[in-house]
Amino acid sequence: MMKVNRFVPLLFFILLLASFTLSISIGSTNIALSDIWAAIFSGDSSKLHAVIQTIRIPRALEGALIGANLGAAGALMQAVTRNPLASPGIFGISAGASAAVVFLTVMLPAAAAPQMTMGAAFTGGAFAAMIVYVTASVFSEHDKDISFALIGVVIQAILASLTQMMLIFNEESTETILFWLSGSLAGSSWEKLHLLLPVSIIGLLIAAALGRAASVLSLGDDISQGLGQKVWVVRVLIAVTVVALAGASVAAAGPIGFIGLMVPHMIRYVAGADYRAVIPYSAVLGAILLQLADIASRFVYYPYQTPVGVVTALIGTPFFIYLARRSKKGTAS
Repeated sequence: MMKVNRFVPLLFFILLLASFTLSISIGSTNIALSDIWAAIFSGDSSKLHAVIQTIRIPRALEGALIGANLGAAGALMQAVTRNPLASPGIFGISAGASAAVVFLTVMLPAAAAPQMTMGAAFTGGAFAAMIVYVTASVFSEHDKDISFALIGVVIQAILASLTQMMLIFNEESTETILFWLSGSLAGSSWEKLHLLLPVSIIGLLIAAALGRAASVLSLGDDISQGLGQKVWVVRVLIAVTVVALAGASVAAAGPIGFIGLMVPHMIRYVAGADYRAVIPYSAVLGAILLQLADIASRFVYYPYQTPVGVVTALIGTPFFIYLARRSKKGTAS
């Protein structure tokens, strides 16, 4: 395990606190730090304090939780597949969760309660992940790193087409659903957080606990088995954890791509390849990056809201192309 500089945790804590504060402060109306402090710790019921308490704080908390979920899920996926291109978005998990949520919303609107939406997202994400894994394993004997990503992109495109087709049956809510499908924190609320928070905390704790097993698994199945690890048990635990983290995030804010792809690579430059450090650091950096991306999204078409998924896609697409080219060169050599 690479020794992490003792100042790195402090730096990450400061960045997380700063991004959280800026997320509350910056918007169509900028809010002073003194007002934020007063809204949190006083019983004032003024309009400004109501905005902070019911809109800004839930949005900042939701952004932090979703970023942490996606960062940890991406790190686990890259460990279990030994694929630098792995992430919930690239492997179709987010698309599967999105398709399931849209199906529930459009076809069974009476059943689209928040709890059912969370369950639908988990089911859809698990189904998509299973299709990608089975297809890549059966039809790709060589270059599986690239094959997983390519098949994931294909499955993602198919699911996106099915999702668009379902929207035809519900033109009244098409605009709202399309905005959600772009990945947005604009609809954050305490009600959503009450569902997202327990899933996120439990999932992140399990992800951190799987750090040692993920490190061993990343060395290869043969080495893992030689060290006494039950490979399939670990794979199933990691798969369930990833789908839970990604599915809960999609149910809350729609599919937000590339956080899970980029963050683990950044962390490995700081913490090395030991997933006991990579997973928790990826969660923290994911929370920071998504909040910063959400802040940036507020200025893309100011004063109107731009989905944060648009910003993460603009940043993440060149990163994905770079990783794909580097993986191809590594395979060729």
